[in-house]
Amino acid sequence: NKLCVATLLFEGSKDEVESQQKKLFAIAKIYNGIKAGPENGIRGYFMTFVIAYIRDFVMEHQFIAESFETSVPWSNVQALCENTKRQIYNSCKKLGVKGEPFATFRITQLYETGAAVYVYFGFSYEGLSDPVATYEQIEDEAREEILKNGGSLSHHHGVGKLRRHFMPQIISQPGLQMIKAVKKQVDPKNIFATNNLIVPTNQFYVAKYFASKIPKCS
Repeated sequence: NKLCVATLLFEGSKDEVESQQKKLFAIAKIYNGIKAGPENGIRGYFMTFVIAYIRDFVMEHQFIAESFETSVPWSNVQALCENTKRQIYNSCKKLGVKGEPFATFRITQLYETGAAVYVYFGFSYEGLSDPVATYEQIEDEAREEILKNGGSLSHHHGVGKLRRHFMPQIISQPGLQMIKAVKKQVDPKNIFATNNLIVPTNQFYVAKYFASKIPKCS
């Protein structure tokens, strides 16, 4: 058996919250679950605010890290996590990343049919000539693995520019043409969400901007 920790947030009136807690902890007790108190939950939510600062700090020490999310049916959650982690490790090895990469997962939202899963990963970019390009390839290959395991292209962060090249894999050509037609009618001058979702004729590489922000390897 492995230890699993869950952070729970109860909403409603005092009576409603007490009723929810009573029912949930009764279920947890059946499976040897224990009530850990509110402190770790508070720390967990605090971590979501400081994680970006931690990422920026370690970047100054030749470590690049980021997260992305997906949604997946319950039947595929474990396989998706295991296979995606394996893919990240294989990609890092193939691309010459030094040392062992970091890869972990967190289930953030629960639904009757499935869950939202966050992927956190990072690696040392020491000695890499183009860390951003390396990162992009690793994430793309991880995303391919997620799609193979029944995961969605995104859960709530959207597609944007970095994932738009996956659109033909998840939406048919008639579907893409419909999106283009709606965009053309409501935003003919392409002012809003410029170049999101649909690959433009003249590619705009966001990576060039981020590459200029990463310290050069000594």
